[in-house]
Amino acid sequence: MDDIKLLYNLWRENAVRDGDLIKELIEKESDTEQISDMFYRSLEFGTAGLRGIIGAGTNRMNVYTVGQATQGLADFLNSEYDNPTVAIAYDSRIKSELFAKEAAGVLAANGIYVYFFPELVPTPMLSYSVRTLGCSSGIIITASHNPAEYNGFKCYDKNGYQMTDKSAKKTYDFISQVDLFKDIKRTDFDDGLADDMIDFIEQWLFDGFYEAVLSKRVNINAAKESDIKVIYTPLNGTGNKPVQKVLKSMGIKELKVVESQKKPDGNFPTCPYPNPEIRQSFEEAFKTAETFKADLIIATDPDCDRVGIAVLDDGEYKLMTGNELGVMLIEYLLSEMIENGTLPNDAIVIKSIVSTPLIDAIVNNYNANLVDLLTGFKYVGEYITSLEEKDEEHRFVFAMEESYGYLSGTHARDKDAVVASMLICEMAAFYKSKGISLYDFMNSIYKKYGYYISRLDNYAFKGAIGMEKMSEIMSKLRKTPIKEIGKTKITIIKDYKTGDVINCKTNEKTTTGLPPSNILQYILDSGDTVIVRPSGTEPKLKVYITSKSSDKESSEKKAKAISVSVKDLLAI
Repeated sequence: MDDIKLLYNLWRENAVRDGDLIKELIEKESDTEQISDMFYRSLEFGTAGLRGIIGAGTNRMNVYTVGQATQGLADFLNSEYDNPTVAIAYDSRIKSELFAKEAAGVLAANGIYVYFFPELVPTPMLSYSVRTLGCSSGIIITASHNPAEYNGFKCYDKNGYQMTDKSAKKTYDFISQVDLFKDIKRTDFDDGLADDMIDFIEQWLFDGFYEAVLSKRVNINAAKESDIKVIYTPLNGTGNKPVQKVLKSMGIKELKVVESQKKPDGNFPTCPYPNPEIRQSFEEAFKTAETFKADLIIATDPDCDRVGIAVLDDGEYKLMTGNELGVMLIEYLLSEMIENGTLPNDAIVIKSIVSTPLIDAIVNNYNANLVDLLTGFKYVGEYITSLEEKDEEHRFVFAMEESYGYLSGTHARDKDAVVASMLICEMAAFYKSKGISLYDFMNSIYKKYGYYISRLDNYAFKGAIGMEKMSEIMSKLRKTPIKEIGKTKITIIKDYKTGDVINCKTNEKTTTGLPPSNILQYILDSGDTVIVRPSGTEPKLKVYITSKSSDKESSEKKAKAISVSVKDLLAI
């Protein structure tokens, strides 16, 4: 505690660049528990960059921790490139623009030229800009779908995807050498503009992004020829302008934007947890639907890289899961591309290892190739880049994660809710013309391939004690492997951290063939699966359960029973 007190006093003396920090440090002077949480660690820089609560301290997002990370990035880039350049974007969150300009000023002071977005934009547009402008790296200030008190610093490499482990480790090593009160070089943002070290990104790049997105339509006239009605909410984030532009360009005539969630607002006043996978985020849209009865409701998260939907069925709006939405898009794209003669030879669909195995069945049905990757779209971006290097990027059709992240096209190397929103509307319009709702379409897929029910249980942990508890759970599972879940024996254990795949019946050991990641997967005798992994961006332990039966009710019942058993095993 003495070390933490010393850090607190150091900040009281030196943290003078933001009046909010000065005020907070004074207010928390006698709150030892809060001070401990503010300073017990430094925000860790990894492949997802930085993410944390906004405020004073080493464990918070502020101009000093952002400056320290940017200085480390600058040192890394200057060690790797002769004349590095960086693209910078930001979302609607509290202090996002301030942090973006802080990063730009630090890079400029270190002799690194900055392309700066003149307005807030979605994350996939930043990914697109890095490659289009030939940058060495990219930064976007965002905390995705976290609550309002969070912000983050995502860092991209020259290929337009988030830094992989090797680059992130090198950057972190440089960051660790930076004293955040002594070593950060800075220039004022306006001075950087005047000195031609910072320049605003021009309209041609925006136009190129939209052109690339619109090129991914499969049935170009589906929306134009439909009377489909759509409600859209950007959840007070970055999606409003780009998603509206694309939906109108593709021919959606009946489009209503949720007024209370239309304008950018980092306080997220009507959706405290702006996550399109939860029903609360749709409540304002449901109110809009009382006077505008839409066939489809779309919600994108604040940085517009994730999208969720609610579909009208028998007068009621029903939310579709991230797995279901991905499944529908893959079934639609593969079937219609075959019908149109546009499906490439040796077509590739990519999914994360925690996404539903129903996708395996669909891809096999259309004789395409399925690639399973670790969670994190940087792995998708890396894979697409490897295809590009072999002049085979045309083989890529679609990528998805069950957490509402999707990508069609190679224009971005990250999740893209703009292109996904467009394809969702096209798909809904196409099936409406046949008298089929998206809810009906999903049920037809279940009847065709079987009822795969996926369940995600999130267990939240807070502060230093919580992080320690998560680590203990994972260590215990590895030290004393479980042999059964409920009354069903485990057949295979996959430890993605060690790379080991263990057959529990024969003790035969093989490898996953994937990079190390703190994930454990259990395949049961019944064919059902359980995956346990700590979140890479939030203080949560995630448990993914998939069960399959001949009918929906049986599969849901089995998944629930597995969930109860796993919770008991984890002693949560």
